[in-house]
Amino acid sequence: MSAVHPEVLPRDSHNARLMAYVRPHEWPRPAPIPRYNLVVIGAGAAGLISAAAVAGLGGKVALIERHLLGGDCLNVGCVPSKMLIRSSRVYADYKNAERFGARGPGEVEVDFALVMERMRRLRARVGQHDSAERFRDLGVDVFFGDAQFSAPDAVVVDGVTLRFRKALIATGARATAPDIPGLAEAGYLTNETVFNLTKRPRRLLVIGGGPLGCELAQAFCRLGSEVAIVQNEPNFLPQEERDASQLLAMAFGRDGMHVHLNSQIERVERSEKGKAVHIVSDEKHITLFTDEILAGAGRAPSVQGLNLEAAEVAYDDTKGVHVDDHLRTSNPRVYAAGDVCLSARFTHTAEASAQIAVQNALFHGRKKFSDLTIPWCTYTDPEIAHVGLYVRQAIEQGIPVRTFTIPMSDVDRAITDGEDEGFVKIHVRGGTDEIIGATIVARHAGEMINEISLAMVAKIGLKTLAKVIHSYPTQAEAIRRAADAYNKTRLTPRLKRLSTRWLAWTR
Repeated sequence: MSAVHPEVLPRDSHNARLMAYVRPHEWPRPAPIPRYNLVVIGAGAAGLISAAAVAGLGGKVALIERHLLGGDCLNVGCVPSKMLIRSSRVYADYKNAERFGARGPGEVEVDFALVMERMRRLRARVGQHDSAERFRDLGVDVFFGDAQFSAPDAVVVDGVTLRFRKALIATGARATAPDIPGLAEAGYLTNETVFNLTKRPRRLLVIGGGPLGCELAQAFCRLGSEVAIVQNEPNFLPQEERDASQLLAMAFGRDGMHVHLNSQIERVERSEKGKAVHIVSDEKHITLFTDEILAGAGRAPSVQGLNLEAAEVAYDDTKGVHVDDHLRTSNPRVYAAGDVCLSARFTHTAEASAQIAVQNALFHGRKKFSDLTIPWCTYTDPEIAHVGLYVRQAIEQGIPVRTFTIPMSDVDRAITDGEDEGFVKIHVRGGTDEIIGATIVARHAGEMINEISLAMVAKIGLKTLAKVIHSYPTQAEAIRRAADAYNKTRLTPRLKRLSTRWLAWTR
């Protein structure tokens, strides 16, 4: 039986255009061939790139999606969230215009409906790249419906059996609700529903201080909502370095957010004042009233309903599909990629893992996921980006570390832009210039971290980065300055004495 045709709200011309791309209402079911080189279950980032790659090489591919092509990234994740963040930065910059010598006509009024309309319009524009018609033209058989394994080498969708030489599970992850008494009854938003809003919440409470919670909390605050964020740990983004998390907390405070760290939510209930959220913070009981609650505290791999037992694929509800370092499951015919099997749940990780899975599955490759160098970024203001090891991880692995830090307040372009909050911090293996990790906190950290990632992949040491001429003035010059700081450590007292004698002799 076919899955119920999904709907994206609100019903307007932009969402109608999006649906025409990613879930056409009258989509003709392809006639299946006797056996596919690859059957892909899930058409998010991992599924789309793997289907396109195999079809581009002349393979026969079936792509199955139960909801919308593009997955979370296009529809309820990276794409719409970054559009909201961009709009919120415009309003934040406007409010701070006097810092740049500009005087506005007065208090700026946020047109939330227009912000969301822009998001829907641009999301639809991006959606054409993930359209069913485009993938059909690439040679992919696109099926819509619920996929279930019926055998180790077969999948059933909409009553049709698709046999395969190899299969790729790329069903991603779904939002999960915290186990808080009364939350379900009071009602809450997730990333899967928050982008349906057309009216700005006057008050918004965000549960969770991970990337999703932090990004959307700051965006809604800058768009005029009264925002409280509740985090059950002492810091936001607890996996990041503490000074980065502290800078983010300070930025939240300046934006006017109500920050509740190291706080636990006991229960939620409805009241005449709105949704009452009872929390315990530093052993004090506090009740916060809000109009909407955004649960951004967790995601779980989407493994339900696939009948993985029939495929002899091992999995669990927490870690998802079990894979080895080559992304192969317990069934050698079946591979997995992306959020359904990985702890690093980023779009670029999903795409990279899909490339590895395809090569290993169909071309006898031996690529290892553990060999990848994966950067990531949380798109708050300032952004927080990281690649490689943290100091604590290096110490746990017995790796000696030396760190070179350049504050953005020492970088000319950051000063001229009024964006001098943050730092570039690069870690090298002790006694060498081998870069083993880096953290960047800056307004454009997501762009800057790529230079460090390139250096690590190409095995370019920090000494060599000092030779790279950076355009002046740019904020990325902080990376060269960190490299210069490393080179200065190579000037030992003996070398300095010799150079001093030489220069004195040549005068």
